[in-house]
Amino acid sequence: MSWGTELWDQFDNLEKHTQWGIDILEKYIKFVKERTDIELSYAKQLRNLSKKYQPKKNSKEEEEYKYTACKAFLSTLNEMNDYAGQHEVISENMTSQITVDLMRYVQELKQERKSNFHDGRKAQQHIETCWKQLESSKRRFERDCKEADRAQQYFEKMDADINVTKADVEKARQQAQLRHQMAEDSKADYSSILQRFNQEQWEYYHTHIPNIFQKIQEMEERRIMRIGESMKTYAEVDRQVIPIIGKCLDGIVKAAESIDQKNDSQLVVEAYKSGFEPPGDIEFEDYTQPMKRTVSENSLSSSKEGKPELKFGGKSRGKLWPFIKKNKGATPEDFSNLPPEQRRKKLQQKVDDLNKEIQKETDQRDAITKMKDVYLKNPQMGDPASLDHKLAEVTQNIERLRLETQKFEAWLAEVEGRLPARSEQARRQSGMYDGQTQQTVTNCAQDRESPDGSYTEEQSQESELKVLTTDFDDEFDDEEPLPAIGTCKALYTFEGQNEGTISVVEGELLSVIEEDKGDGWTRIRRSEDEEGYVPTSYVEVYLDKNAKGAKTYI
Repeated sequence: MSWGTELWDQFDNLEKHTQWGIDILEKYIKFVKERTDIELSYAKQLRNLSKKYQPKKNSKEEEEYKYTACKAFLSTLNEMNDYAGQHEVISENMTSQITVDLMRYVQELKQERKSNFHDGRKAQQHIETCWKQLESSKRRFERDCKEADRAQQYFEKMDADINVTKADVEKARQQAQLRHQMAEDSKADYSSILQRFNQEQWEYYHTHIPNIFQKIQEMEERRIMRIGESMKTYAEVDRQVIPIIGKCLDGIVKAAESIDQKNDSQLVVEAYKSGFEPPGDIEFEDYTQPMKRTVSENSLSSSKEGKPELKFGGKSRGKLWPFIKKNKGATPEDFSNLPPEQRRKKLQQKVDDLNKEIQKETDQRDAITKMKDVYLKNPQMGDPASLDHKLAEVTQNIERLRLETQKFEAWLAEVEGRLPARSEQARRQSGMYDGQTQQTVTNCAQDRESPDGSYTEEQSQESELKVLTTDFDDEFDDEEPLPAIGTCKALYTFEGQNEGTISVVEGELLSVIEEDKGDGWTRIRRSEDEEGYVPTSYVEVYLDKNAKGAKTYI
């Protein structure tokens, strides 16, 4: 099967068909190009999606990723980022292996097609020229034959006429002979041209056109084969990334299987454990007995010598600590607003951060020292004195950081030393009533602390403990306040911004009405109607002889 023999007379149709083939190829190139654009857009959207849900640095979200479920989600985001990268690979490979290659091939194909059809048109023009020459020689031969016949007839007529002179007859005879000779020459020329045309025509239909059409056929078959190869490449590009995409999906499955619900539950305990003991049972208060009203040390309300409310700064408040609102004030430097366990974690973290800074500054100091030694040995490299200022500055920073670390380590030691014995100390008696069985309120600090350790201020009546008033309340209104069990001196200034606390100024002398029960707070009084709690580490306490001798807290 050959176009040259089967389609010898379909030059125009072949020209249209080959142009259609190029259009199909360009359409396929456009399809692949749009596919690469889609892959790039999809990859970009996947990357943006992964980036959108990545935890922000130095934010609360970053702390949440200590849980295994959040870690698995983070792994999923990272795997999706790699998954997006494979779609970018698809786009790049399709562009380089298909789009660019086919676009270059299309240009070559167009040039080859143009050359082949140019040769075909040239052969057509040549055969048409030969045909015109044949037609011209044929017409000339026909005309000369007719002219010869007319000249012969004229001669015969003149020769038969007796009135015509001999000279006229001779002239007619010569003219007839001339025309006859011209006809013979035209015949020979026509015969020669016809023979040559037949030869050219045979070569045109049996040699030139078949060769040209064969080239066009081969060109078209190469185009078709090239499209098939490109389609295989199209599938292969996708197939190449399937193993890597499978690994990404396996990574997501592995991350999901690594989720440990028990571990996450333990992390919740570590994150929010306050270190406080639950409140004990409330003792029955028998108002029918002629004895001083007592209040359990774990009572939900504080007492002013029997009245079920504490008086702080002239205000009465009765609260149940698990339901107190959080204070939104500034966090103290020693994290004293936190429960013991959470405070210990914060202090430990602060100590670790300070140690890292010290190590960093120490490394910098060592580097400067080495550089100074090099300058001393090789003065041409630099002036050793130029490093003295920087060395002194780094040394000063190290000393400052060490002092800061010692301060936080002291607070940490205080918390760690108090935690193991805290539950036992919370139950000891203050000894403020000389042998009487009355118990003081040891959970005042707990009344002021929520489970997350923040101290709160009264902002609405909803948080107050509703204490039912009885006919017996009036007889307790005029009872005396708690007696002083010693004195104290303020070592530092303390701003009592939370409910139940009191502000003190460094050097101020005050009365102690309740000593530290292991929660880090001491209850003091400035005047009859102004009392509250201060951190034990902020005051120096001197108990009187009735309080088991003098003890000092620093």
